[in-house]
Amino acid sequence: MGERNLAIRVMLLPKDTNAHGTIFGGVILSQIDLAGAVEARKVSRHKVVTVAMNAVEFHQPVYVGDVVSFYTTCTRTGRTSLQIHVEVEALRSSDGRSVVKVTEADVIYVTVDDAGNKVPVAS
Repeated sequence: MGERNLAIRVMLLPKDTNAHGTIFGGVILSQIDLAGAVEARKVSRHKVVTVAMNAVEFHQPVYVGDVVSFYTTCTRTGRTSLQIHVEVEALRSSDGRSVVKVTEADVIYVTVDDAGNKVPVAS
């Protein structure tokens, strides 16, 4: 397994909340995809497209004002694909000290050329 890197850190806002006052899961999924792409870009100079994201289970809610960190690790490199593990943690705004694990996911990206054709990761 590679080195764990901080890919993105964001503070989520009221526009990202659901009717329960917590952050929409889809907002977190979108950020997971972005964080994984940041890591994939370090590994390959090619464009990447998302192919799959494993089942994501949310362990803790995210609240408005929490600072959410997305840590990434490249866990597998294939001929034309990369698997990036993304761990998500929230620093609670309520006390500014508590960090909780929100979720994690493995995201698969494929490297492509300008026409959208698969290309080798290392080319």
